[in-house]
Amino acid sequence: MIPLYTSGQVREADKYAIEKLNIPGIILMENAARGIYQMAMESYYEEITSGVSGIICGKGNNGGDGFALARHIANGGGDVIVMIFAEEDEIKGDALVNYGIITQMSARYNNPEILFVNEPEALEQIPGCNVVFDCLLGTGTKGEIKEPYRSVIKIINHLNLPVIAVDNPSGLNSDTGSGQVSSEADLTITLGGYKRGLFIGDGYINCGDIKKASIGMGEEYFNSLIVEDFLVEPEDVAYAIPERIKNSHKYNAGKVFSIAGSSFLPGAAFLTANTVLKSGAGASVLAFPSSLKNIAFQRMDNAVVHQYNDREYGFLIPDILDELSERIEWSDISILGPGLGREKETVGAIKEILKNYPEKLMLLDADVFYSLREKEYKKFDLGNKILTPHRGEFIMMTGLSNEDLEKDILNAGKNFVSETGCWLLLKGAPSILFNPEGEAIINSSGNSGLSKFGTGDVLSGLIGSFAAQGAEPEEAVYAGMYIHGLSADLLKDKKTEYGFTATDVMENIPSTIKFIQESVI
Repeated sequence: MIPLYTSGQVREADKYAIEKLNIPGIILMENAARGIYQMAMESYYEEITSGVSGIICGKGNNGGDGFALARHIANGGGDVIVMIFAEEDEIKGDALVNYGIITQMSARYNNPEILFVNEPEALEQIPGCNVVFDCLLGTGTKGEIKEPYRSVIKIINHLNLPVIAVDNPSGLNSDTGSGQVSSEADLTITLGGYKRGLFIGDGYINCGDIKKASIGMGEEYFNSLIVEDFLVEPEDVAYAIPERIKNSHKYNAGKVFSIAGSSFLPGAAFLTANTVLKSGAGASVLAFPSSLKNIAFQRMDNAVVHQYNDREYGFLIPDILDELSERIEWSDISILGPGLGREKETVGAIKEILKNYPEKLMLLDADVFYSLREKEYKKFDLGNKILTPHRGEFIMMTGLSNEDLEKDILNAGKNFVSETGCWLLLKGAPSILFNPEGEAIINSSGNSGLSKFGTGDVLSGLIGSFAAQGAEPEEAVYAGMYIHGLSADLLKDKKTEYGFTATDVMENIPSTIKFIQESVI
């Protein structure tokens, strides 16, 4: 797992380096600028060396990084224009030292060119820039972005040039990933440690590629910090995939019982039950209305159909729960929800199952959350349950507003898990797993092609399959969400984000598992 830090932890790292390691702040700034320059050159060598680099600076240390960066680019033979949105007497400390250096360089060599700017519109006059560095606002950004910075950020986003954000895109809250307005970077070079807000919310959308530059104090300090948030890596997933034993048989290789599907949404059930087998489990049984058995037999691959007597309703009803009890007890995990529908009788049946099986490991998905809407979830013991709502379903359950969720999604997820004791997979871009220990694990795979009907049903089958095969619930979830996203990423190269379906994602799972195992182990 890649640890993700708060902005406060990274600021404390700077303080530790200065006060305990006796590294002057100006050296930290120099180390940062050198790292930024090297990483920028790796990605934009031609743009930096063959044309003008525009560096947009504020008055603080983020601007100071930009001043030092300008020197490195100029010394490397590139032309630089530095545009400063501040008064000269507002520049202080280490930033002032680096400003003084480039002032002397400008006077002697006419490079960098330095402009103090008061009007945001002046950005549109950057002559022939090939690339723009955003050094306007740093990680201390919180709350409302005031003028002229707000307008500057908007203009940066309309320059039609590659944008490299230094430390984080200006306007982005690096703790929560939220921002009223933030620059849209093609590359973000973060300093010291990865900040959690770069990987969620607006950070996920606006950071582009993310690289880390050292400030020259080593990793020992960061390794000593207590961290709650992580980014999942392929290595984590490879070792979380359950191992197959030589003498395994269909009943000790994982038993999954899916209670899913209705006349309204029959396809969801088949995607879930079929994915269970595609992901390695030995036995997949689907509870499905007997009145729809002909549909089931046409759509099932190798999973077994348990036909329950739905009295011709076409959906789950409370009367048949005794009929399902033996299969629930038999299974290593039960999946409840995909395609069940929202009929009054189905809502009652779902609640009855949750009431009767508090200790049973279950994965809850889709229409279950309608049954738990408006805080009805508080009536049930969810301590041994995996919940996989998308953000709209989570809002429906908790009563939070969309604005509250976007403002601080990590806090919202952690509070819910603290209250319920469940494992919460909050699906979205990106998906985030919240565990009972108060940690958040952020997915690093997937693309917009997953925003199609049925992909969530595939994810449920994938997670349920891994859990049934012996993976711990947390491992099953983060391995499942990563493989689900990676399957889509591999399909993107063949079919683009427009062209693949949930069935394609499911069919590609075996190849995706093989890809991870061969790449990592």
